Amino acid sequence: MQIMSTTTTPITAEQLYALGDIGRCELIDGEIIHVAPAGAEHGHIAGEIFRRIANHVAANKLGKVYAAETGFTIRRKPDVTRAPDAAFVRNERLPRQPRRGFFEGAPDLAVEVVSPNDALSAVKAKVDDWLASGATSVWVVDPPNQTIEIYRQGNVVLRYRHEDELRDEPTLPGFTLKLADVFAAAGE
Repeated sequence: MQIMSTTTTPITAEQLYALGDIGRCELIDGEIIHVAPAGAEHGHIAGEIFRRIANHVAANKLGKVYAAETGFTIRRKPDVTRAPDAAFVRNERLPRQPRRGFFEGAPDLAVEVVSPNDALSAVKAKVDDWLASGATSVWVVDPPNQTIEIYRQGNVVLRYRHEDELRDEPTLPGFTLKLADVFAAAGE
């Protein structure tokens, strides 16, 4: 019996973008990885965090906030394009000319809301990718435990619980976030 091996040629971020709407996915080492749609709680919490960050950023003219599923190409050859649940890029890092395609490089802040079916190893891989690509902070929001863990360069990890107020985020000067408000909004 002859065993046949099938190999796929890695694609680039530009090729993925050219495919158009093929559903939720990320590009990991040139391979398209499809992701199931987010559940209602996940989507609501991601939206609530996005709204609060976007309001602060707009009021202080700090940069741009990107909604869920915006692609950020963070590695090349083979390409890696990840899509956080929310992201922020400071003014000084924004491209001078608008361009088509995915954002080149990591956001300053990436927010990942954990879904019930997310493996811990997959979440950790995302955190590692964001930090290795230059993100200043990565927030991992865990709805069932009502926590936010913030990962920063140098193996710094901060953990906020339901009753805490997130503050002193270096990418968002003056920003505060009461976790109880975010998680209470999900239960409404």
